[in-house]
Amino acid sequence: MGFLLSFTLVVLSFASLSALQIQTQEIKSARLLDLVIRDYTFRSYNKYVKTGELHQIKLPANLSGITVDTVRFRCGSLQKYGAKIKEFHLGIGVTVHPCIERVLIVRQYLGSNWSSIYYDNYELSGYRLISPVLGLLAYNIGDSIKLSTPSELQIQAGKKPITIDFSNTTRLNITSGNIPLCASFDHDGRVTLANQASQNICVATRYGHFGLVVESPLIPSKKTTLSKWKITIGSTIGAALGVFLLSLLLIAMFVNAKKKARMDELERRAYEEEVLQVSMVGHISTHTASSTRTMPRIEHDDEYT
Repeated sequence: MGFLLSFTLVVLSFASLSALQIQTQEIKSARLLDLVIRDYTFRSYNKYVKTGELHQIKLPANLSGITVDTVRFRCGSLQKYGAKIKEFHLGIGVTVHPCIERVLIVRQYLGSNWSSIYYDNYELSGYRLISPVLGLLAYNIGDSIKLSTPSELQIQAGKKPITIDFSNTTRLNITSGNIPLCASFDHDGRVTLANQASQNICVATRYGHFGLVVESPLIPSKKTTLSKWKITIGSTIGAALGVFLLSLLLIAMFVNAKKKARMDELERRAYEEEVLQVSMVGHISTHTASSTRTMPRIEHDDEYT
């Protein structure tokens, strides 16, 4: 019985892992990415890691480019002392709701490839990301965490806001006149843009995902330009072909009409020449009607007898 139970658990674990791997290949939304990262995080969660100690989560190869770090806190201690988790600094007075005893803070570093999901899912026309997207989320945690689905908690700043430092994450040097803006991506699909608190430093009042963006002129993609070029060339060729075929039709109609007129003229002349014969009067030719004469009739003497 024990062997059967162990075998069943192993099969279910492999099935769940395969389902997650398949799922990661079809991620198109930012919210789905959060859920997949959450599931991997809690599958590899080690409850023996010390409270307040940063622990990196090992992710599969198909999530390469993403770095996830977790740290566990007592709710009261987090509120009393605050915390610093990589790029995020949570000031004194930060609260987590609802939190009974412990909370697991999850810090996400999305590489350039995965950050593009946020560009695709949010309205960022006229802007482009110059940093990877950083995420700060929180989940409830307890001794029976393996047996239940973790619920997402809300992180709310106290008197001092949460700060995010992008100094070591920006992908390019910013020239003067092209000042970055802080982008905050909410779960409801809205994006909020704000000025930086200082160079490469953004502030927030709650949890979520954050990045740096700069204004970018809307440049039509090469694919769109190529499509318009193909449409223009195709329309021009089609119009030229239509004009050519119409010209051939008009020429054919003109030739047929001219040929018919010529045949009618020839028939008319042939008829006239048949009715009127040409004769010469001196040096002048004139049409004369064909002569007819009455055939003589032989008279018989029988009529007078």
